Amino acid sequence: MRFSEAWLREWVDPDVGTDALAEQLSMAGLEVDSVTPVAAQFEGVYVGAVLSREQHPDADKLGVCTVDVGGEAPLQIVCGAPNVAAGQRVPVALVGAVLPGGFKIKAAKLRGVESRGMICSELELGMADSSEGILVLPNDAPVGEDFRCYMGLDDQAIEVDLTPDRGDCLGLSGIAREVGVINRSPVTAPPIEPVAVSIEERFPVRVEAPAACPRYACRIVRNIDPDAQTPLWMQERLRRSGLRPISPVVDITNYVMLELGQPMHGFDLRQLDTEIQVRMARPGEKLVLLDGQEIGLRDDTLVIADASKAVAMAGIMGGEHSGVARDTVDILFESAFFAPTAIIGKSRSYGLHTDSSHRFERGVDPQLQVRALERATGLLLEMAGGEPGPVVEVVSSEHIEARPQILLRRNRVARVLGVGIDDATISDILTRLEMRVEPVEEGWRVTAPSCRFDINIEEDLIEEVGRIYGYVNIPVRHGGAAAKMSGDPEAEFDLHRAKQLLVDREYQEVVTYSFISPEMHDLLDPGHGSVTLANPISADMSVMRTSLWPGLLQTALYNQSRQQSRIRIFESGLRFIKRGEAILQDPMLAGLICGGRSAEQWGEASAMVDFFDLKADLEAVLALTGCADGFGFEADEHPCLHPGQSAKVVRNDEIVGYIGMLHPEIEKKLGLNGNAFVFELRLDEKLVGRLPVFRALSKFPSIRRDIAIVLDREISFARVHDCIQRAAPQTLQSILLFDVYTGEKVDSGRKSIALGLILQETSHTLTDEEVERVMARVLQALADELDAQLRD
Repeated sequence: MRFSEAWLREWVDPDVGTDALAEQLSMAGLEVDSVTPVAAQFEGVYVGAVLSREQHPDADKLGVCTVDVGGEAPLQIVCGAPNVAAGQRVPVALVGAVLPGGFKIKAAKLRGVESRGMICSELELGMADSSEGILVLPNDAPVGEDFRCYMGLDDQAIEVDLTPDRGDCLGLSGIAREVGVINRSPVTAPPIEPVAVSIEERFPVRVEAPAACPRYACRIVRNIDPDAQTPLWMQERLRRSGLRPISPVVDITNYVMLELGQPMHGFDLRQLDTEIQVRMARPGEKLVLLDGQEIGLRDDTLVIADASKAVAMAGIMGGEHSGVARDTVDILFESAFFAPTAIIGKSRSYGLHTDSSHRFERGVDPQLQVRALERATGLLLEMAGGEPGPVVEVVSSEHIEARPQILLRRNRVARVLGVGIDDATISDILTRLEMRVEPVEEGWRVTAPSCRFDINIEEDLIEEVGRIYGYVNIPVRHGGAAAKMSGDPEAEFDLHRAKQLLVDREYQEVVTYSFISPEMHDLLDPGHGSVTLANPISADMSVMRTSLWPGLLQTALYNQSRQQSRIRIFESGLRFIKRGEAILQDPMLAGLICGGRSAEQWGEASAMVDFFDLKADLEAVLALTGCADGFGFEADEHPCLHPGQSAKVVRNDEIVGYIGMLHPEIEKKLGLNGNAFVFELRLDEKLVGRLPVFRALSKFPSIRRDIAIVLDREISFARVHDCIQRAAPQTLQSILLFDVYTGEKVDSGRKSIALGLILQETSHTLTDEEVERVMARVLQALADELDAQLRD
């Protein structure tokens, strides 16, 4: 919610400065995001009257204007704006004026004609990002007055980031109420009186979905002036609130929305057929919205329709066909209350988000509609004239939830807030918040106003008392409780240590959303059913992730598009797996690498990462358990991994995770540059390690024996390692793989690997005979189990 401080002070004007006001709002739960000037700094600009405009003798696009700025004599100013004309009041920068950006106005000659000043546009004054010509002021603007003072530009735009439960503050009236309560200042709202009816014409209304639209009000206004312009004061308030002025009818509906918090809409009456129907959309029904987008309506969408077609998405956006045009003279004003449950999620499901849907999703005061309609009608009559008809209102009272009566106990207030507040103060706070307060023996029976959807239980009232009383006035008290110290089992997997290890290996930790698009889910993990959100942030964040890989891949894409080719990232977080009616939340650790193996340098040839680079990093993580030899890597297929470079990580024949290269087709669809390698581990009891046990170093020398064996190319080193380990479990200390060869003198389909076997005993020095017996057992086991032969 963005608004002008000057506009707010017309409603309530406490004796505090801008910074103090912003601090008060934040401390009351209405967090102020920013306070910014409504216009850039400039000086030397005054209101002038254009007395005449003549064509420049040597330039077709320039005019020579005579301008009165209240001085001794009119000024001659050369101006290139196409909309300047005699009789206008305009902002004029005199010689010596300083405009935004430090631009200083000097006397000059333009194509031989002297110019002593500049007629300014909104862009040149820092009041807008673009403009099509000079800024034309009202005809009653006082000539010679300082333009900055005349426009009230020494003002601040305050932007408040409201929580979803405070929809009552999505209008200036709600903000003013809060400021008035905090400062005990009177709030002066603009008078809103019912307008005098000029015609008796009513437009029929039929509400077929009363639960979704419990109150619908409308009014015909005929014979408005199509050439009327929105007054400058309203344009400025809209601009300072972040909205662009468009036309009187549209600007009035936007103004009332900002002022009272009630979204409205204006229909071109000649485009409506017979009656207004408030109903659910019909199968196959389509609507072209005001932004020109055509959408297919679903049958769960509430629409405003006439007798033949849908004309608006209720509470979201109007239709292009029925919108107010430049030649519209007869309109139908709409002011309705749509139930939040009927609007929540609908706009996002269509890829839309509007000021109207933002308010209806959070809740609009269900008693505000007719008052807003009278306010809009009164403004329209002032600006464009017209003949208003009577208000047509359809109400379904049983579908408007009455605010509950809540018992507020004085002892409960003291217990929750930790401070005693006297009865008079509590009663005064609640009364100033427009609540109906009835004293009872235990405290008070309180009914919140219709705009406060967030007040439902006793604690809600206590919160209101606390925030208005002032959190800074509540003393800090440290609670006393017995604390039981407990530590994590020492053998549990240490995630923090694993993260630090990955950082030491040049990884960067990332944190990504748990929400992904359905397309990304189907691409990467089609085997798991998706968990779809009922109210997603957007269409591309509408399902919960079943893997951490989507977020890592999107992060890699983001970095590659910013010329970062070497990427090493990891993330820890939850994945969400649907099992029947339950949703399992599994803690996971995942990583991704792509690009160069090391940063570019002169001392090492550049090379790209491969499967084994990532496998080494993952093995280092698994080694933190103290039982790295208990984990294995077995070739396996995964929907999003390359079928020839993927493996499952297993322990005791149970799957712990997966590792591999991203499938080439997925890389192509995502637009990744180069091969990406990923891993993912589930952080559960399968990663529990073992405590280290001291074992004395052997006092006897070790012996190394190197062998080269030939075996089938498909046999992994892990199988070779396990076979040798079983053949010599006591004597064998370690196995080193130092060469793999395929080529001449090795049969097709086979490979040669060279191994270093380190043998050592703890009780004596190994003899040659013992070593030979061990080597014989190893070679025999390799031959029997793997058909491996000693290479000549």
